[in-house]
Amino acid sequence: MPTDTRSSERLYGLDHLRALAIVLVLMYHYRAFKHPAWIDTIGRFGWTGVDLFFVLSGFLISGQLFQEIGKSGNINLKTFFTKRFFRIIPPYIFTLFLYFTFPFFRERESLGEFWKYITFTQNYGLDVINRGTFSHAWSLCIEEQFYLFLPLLLLILIKTKIFRYTAFFAGALMIFSLTARLIIWGNSIVPVLDTEDFWKIWYMQIYYPTHTRLDGLAVGVVIGFLMQYSVRFKNLVHNNGNRLFILGIILLGLTFWICNDQVSKDASVFGFTLVAIGYGIVLMSAVSRSSFMFKTKSSITAQLAGLSYAVYLSHKGIIRMIQYALEKLGLETSDNISLFICLAGCIAGGLLYRLVIEKPASKLKRLCLKRVDKEQS
Repeated sequence: MPTDTRSSERLYGLDHLRALAIVLVLMYHYRAFKHPAWIDTIGRFGWTGVDLFFVLSGFLISGQLFQEIGKSGNINLKTFFTKRFFRIIPPYIFTLFLYFTFPFFRERESLGEFWKYITFTQNYGLDVINRGTFSHAWSLCIEEQFYLFLPLLLLILIKTKIFRYTAFFAGALMIFSLTARLIIWGNSIVPVLDTEDFWKIWYMQIYYPTHTRLDGLAVGVVIGFLMQYSVRFKNLVHNNGNRLFILGIILLGLTFWICNDQVSKDASVFGFTLVAIGYGIVLMSAVSRSSFMFKTKSSITAQLAGLSYAVYLSHKGIIRMIQYALEKLGLETSDNISLFICLAGCIAGGLLYRLVIEKPASKLKRLCLKRVDKEQS
């Protein structure tokens, strides 16, 4: 997903988490294609990879804004949106071009309305059963909405002199999402239990909407705020890195047990919140100077982290094309060799995105930022 971990101090722990997140997503989505039997077991909790991306985005983006506020007391919206535009939009538009121009790239037969994709509102009213192609753009819609509203909300908090309560407001968003899911469960899900519409309604009402999925972003914002403004919290994190990792893993293990049935009431109402908190604690470990995650450098996870957004966008189309080609060659598509070929293809696709789309976009971004700086100097 479109978050940057580049800084003066490379946070290797965040690279590990982004790599984990994209692997979880790949394993989860690979179940929709022909696959080895063990993928069903390993990939069943891969849906939490998106929640991990949300926690990372909430932490990284809010952290950048909090640092700017700490230095200048304000947010430069033109600079912020310029950076976000060139990081997100070019690869996304290229992916839309592939999906809408070349039918063989589509993992399923039906696409949603084009206007919903370009306005980043596709996650509302998404009928994944009948229009499941490029459905995974739903999470990007939530992140784009987050990138749009977070700096504006922070500016309002600054102007109204209540910025110091930001962590409380973010926590309230978690409670809001949990409450919304509880109400939706009773009003929209219970009436369709044991009917053929259950899955469509569950995804449409519980899983995809922004207002039901704010938990991960809110957790990331809370951590980002406290790391910037609370010396006590920051010291606690840096002095207990490995303990936080163990605590986070224990909580995630408990959460996975609760979410063993992903669409149960407990999982639907409380699961997303618990997953977000669990990954939030693991993220705190990742940025702790005393943690093994912080100290361990890996070129593999660094590369996966850098490619994660491009791989996320393109992986379903690439897997679909590779399996189609293997079938035409009379080769097996549900074994481990096919899995390896598909994953290698996804990495190659990510590298192609980097070369053809992301690097030129990065050069344009630097030029535009120089112009913005000149205008404001």
